[in-house]
Amino acid sequence: QVQLVESGGGLVQAGGSARLSCAATGRTISNYVMGWFRQAPGKEREFVAGINWNGGSKIYADSAKGRFAISRDNAKNTVDLEMNSLKPEDTAVYFCAASRVLRITTRPNEYSYWGQGTQVTVSS
Repeated sequence: QVQLVESGGGLVQAGGSARLSCAATGRTISNYVMGWFRQAPGKEREFVAGINWNGGSKIYADSAKGRFAISRDNAKNTVDLEMNSLKPEDTAVYFCAASRVLRITTRPNEYSYWGQGTQVTVSS
């Protein structure tokens, strides 16, 4: 079992930055694909960014390209999401997730483990 705990959310002004962290316990995540998803009120959970096991491959949603950066530290069992140039439409609960698939996937149902989420609110 993998337990994931997100941190770093909060209230940010539009144009500002935030860094989310995901700490894993229970098992090493070094051989897991890791992803960040978000869910805004009344909307479905959507893929934001994903990273393969060694950080050599990354995928971003169009809404995140050029503004967000995902990274991982397998020695620390953590995955981070750096978010810049934040917009009010980035307001959502952000979730960290782990998947045993071989390649990065954008599908939530292919992720086996999820954190509780952390709220990011971007004010205009």
